[in-house]
Amino acid sequence: MTEEAEQQRHAKAWKLARRLLTLAFFILIPTLLYIQMKDMDWGELLRALRGFPPTTIGLCVLVALASYLVYASYDLLGRLYTRHGIPVVKVLTITFVCYVFTLNLSALVGGIALRYRLYSREGLSAATTTRILSLSLVTNWGGYLLLAGSIFAFGLLHLPESWKIGDTGLQIVGVVMLLLGVAYLAACAFSKRRSWTLRGHEIELPPIRLALMQMVLGALNWSLMGLLIYLLLPEEAFYPTVLGILLISSVAGVITHIPGGLGVLETVFITLLQHEFAKSEILAALIGYRAIYFLMPLAVAAVIYLVLERRAGRSGDSKASSSGVPPRAEHQGS
Repeated sequence: MTEEAEQQRHAKAWKLARRLLTLAFFILIPTLLYIQMKDMDWGELLRALRGFPPTTIGLCVLVALASYLVYASYDLLGRLYTRHGIPVVKVLTITFVCYVFTLNLSALVGGIALRYRLYSREGLSAATTTRILSLSLVTNWGGYLLLAGSIFAFGLLHLPESWKIGDTGLQIVGVVMLLLGVAYLAACAFSKRRSWTLRGHEIELPPIRLALMQMVLGALNWSLMGLLIYLLLPEEAFYPTVLGILLISSVAGVITHIPGGLGVLETVFITLLQHEFAKSEILAALIGYRAIYFLMPLAVAAVIYLVLERRAGRSGDSKASSSGVPPRAEHQGS
């Protein structure tokens, strides 16, 4: 077989694989969306939103936008970390879409599979995407450790007496979380060994300046999410308490593997706030939170994803037809 024939065979195989993968995504994502939204009480959702002043809704939308921008900046840190050359706007767009699908569907679909797919479209290797994903995860949960650790350790959240861990136990957990966060920063600042190989993947400690930016962005994003719920609750709500409950419910949602923590978020909030507010007030706030932070961005992200797929399909076809081989070159830059 000649080299030209071999290239044509690879091009056909690549084109077929790309089309099959695209078809799988177009089947998988609508299916997961249907499962996520089939039990939604849309009448209750509209009634809850009508109960809030327009100024409150507008402010909450701005907070949600700020949160998404902060989260999308996680991958800008990944851009600095890996030194790839994908334009900033495109990085923000990809991260936004992946984050929305992660929240509404699952981390497996949005945070992992979709990230690999969209970044590979831009020419990044799987190894580079893995480094970006890893840095993003550390940013998110590193900020969580410092923020939740501070709230728990300083006793800003009080648990019901029926919870076995109790306030003292929660404070101990908070101290441990703070120590873990500080240990990561200390390793980035002082460790002489900067890289390790784990299952064929190289793990490299970022410089302390980048690590500090990780912690700030991670903590800021969680803080904005908590602020959104706080704005939808009655005026008597105490922001650190609301934020602490959100942080607890988020871990519970991860443990239960329920997309968006559906039901878990509501259960934790009602359990911890029922002595302060009526159940209807808590549910109205959480319904508004889901509408503004989950469903509205989902509609936008679905459209953006379809546009990205369409553009990538046209680009891939033109590259394959002009060169006879699938695009493999990885972006380089600073």
